[in-house]
Amino acid sequence: MTQPSPEATVALRLTAIRQQIADAAATAKRDPAAVKLVAVAKTFPAEAVVEALAAGQRHFGENRVQEGMAKYPALRETHPDLVLHLIGPLQTNKVKQAVAHFDVIHTLDRDSLAQELAKEFDRSGRRLPCFVQVNTGEEPQKAGCAPQEADAFIAACRALNLPVVGLMCIPPAEEEPSPHFALLNKIAKRNGLDQLSMGMSGDFDTAVMLGATHVRVGSAIFGGRSYPAPI
Repeated sequence: MTQPSPEATVALRLTAIRQQIADAAATAKRDPAAVKLVAVAKTFPAEAVVEALAAGQRHFGENRVQEGMAKYPALRETHPDLVLHLIGPLQTNKVKQAVAHFDVIHTLDRDSLAQELAKEFDRSGRRLPCFVQVNTGEEPQKAGCAPQEADAFIAACRALNLPVVGLMCIPPAEEEPSPHFALLNKIAKRNGLDQLSMGMSGDFDTAVMLGATHVRVGSAIFGGRSYPAPI
């Protein structure tokens, strides 16, 4: 995949990525409009989001509830059509804040979280579309239900009247992503789900060709991240 130069602006990067999505969709004989680009702005300041907004981007992703709460309320005042996706693990004690500040949840992965979300949806009257996260690589350090448990968990979420709209996965970093994307698509189809949140900066074109409806792209839009050094 061709990456934009480090000097490219956010707007130029977004243009390049949109074209790559369109090309991948055309290869798969899909409508490019069926793929939502979620710009993952974790660790980047609000100024970077403003640049993306100016370039027409409206869907954004954050890993942490607190970062979303700090960054987006002011941006929503000027861009009320902004859609905020929670793409990182959600702790049950953050459910109330997540439901209040986000619009979509991509990381529904366990019974305790499903139960808390159902309670908060009923209490608040806000019902956020939810993706069930599947740990396709069965990695012990990674969130998500196991593939063999996905059908039962989806059924349990539906029994709680949760608005499950699709599935999400993050393939193991060292493995070819295609089999993981294909597995997620297979699980979705047999459960009557038509939305797939899969594909990141390094593999989103492959994900689009294998049915992704949401691709979560961060560094290819905003540049490399600099994380604080461990103490």
